[in-house]
Amino acid sequence: MDASTSQQSKLVDRFGRTVNYIRLSVTDRCDLRCVYCMPEKMQFVPRSQLLTLEEMESIARSFINLGVDKIRITGGEPLVRRNILQLFNNLGTIENLRDLTLTTNGTQLKKYARALKDAGVTRINISLDTLRADRFRDMTRIGDLQQTLDGIDAAINCNFEQIKINSVVMKNYNHDEMHGLVKFCIDRGIDISFIEEMPLGGNVQHDRAATYCSSDEILEDLQHHYEIVPTTMKTAGPTRYYRLTEHDDTRIGFISPHSHNFCDSCNRVRLTVEGRLLLCLGQEHSMDLRHVVRSHPGDQKVLEQAIIDAMLLKPEGHNFDLNSQTILLRHMNLTGG
Repeated sequence: MDASTSQQSKLVDRFGRTVNYIRLSVTDRCDLRCVYCMPEKMQFVPRSQLLTLEEMESIARSFINLGVDKIRITGGEPLVRRNILQLFNNLGTIENLRDLTLTTNGTQLKKYARALKDAGVTRINISLDTLRADRFRDMTRIGDLQQTLDGIDAAINCNFEQIKINSVVMKNYNHDEMHGLVKFCIDRGIDISFIEEMPLGGNVQHDRAATYCSSDEILEDLQHHYEIVPTTMKTAGPTRYYRLTEHDDTRIGFISPHSHNFCDSCNRVRLTVEGRLLLCLGQEHSMDLRHVVRSHPGDQKVLEQAIIDAMLLKPEGHNFDLNSQTILLRHMNLTGG
């Protein structure tokens, strides 16, 4: 992948925002059941309704033809999708794709990290919300902390351009572990982002308003222990990065959909595993690209025009409200992280 061949995006929405980044969900299935992501007894999409890997690749290539140069593979847990390396290997050969990245829970990285690096994956985000084995089991309902830790070590050994821990901070769950998670990352020379929970999917077992912890609270707490200064660093996503003055290898990021809305600079769209192109994480505006690719097999021009037309559906911003009785019924594992 050669950044010098990157082309100008042809995807511009009604508000003048250029879209050059797509998050591609390859499965809604996962080997964990995190409390903020899905109910314990999740009903998954029937396999007959899922995009094939070949259809995903075709859609990804159309986005790249239109100027997208950043693709993040997400899920569910993307590495549980059968033959998933086929997609990574094929996307990794596309010249105009500058950044091929992955979000994962880490459970399969011990097996796949080296193959992902060889396929051209540049950066990996790994979800880790706690360093306590008992709490990890409670928050994921079925998870083994050591399996994720082994996956993180395997990824570090492969020397990706960036490895970042993603931690969703929730009061009465893990808000007391911020310092431990930062030290974990300092010790390994990797980055960390703290994320405000996003209200997607109905989950009667979990009260999001009661567990909400703002980025400002986290930053203020960390500033009592570290000298932290803002940076101008930007990746494809909405993370605001800070530098630890005494630890150059670790940056702290914040993803703050509630306290620091980032909609005005949104450059992203999402493709769900069943082929819905979501124009906003927090809205239901979408286009059915599965219908397009199956109604016009092999017709890249029709597919690309549908993607261009979809930009008119992109809303100005999300409607996240932790106290609202109206929620998006679409769960995070279906949406793609």
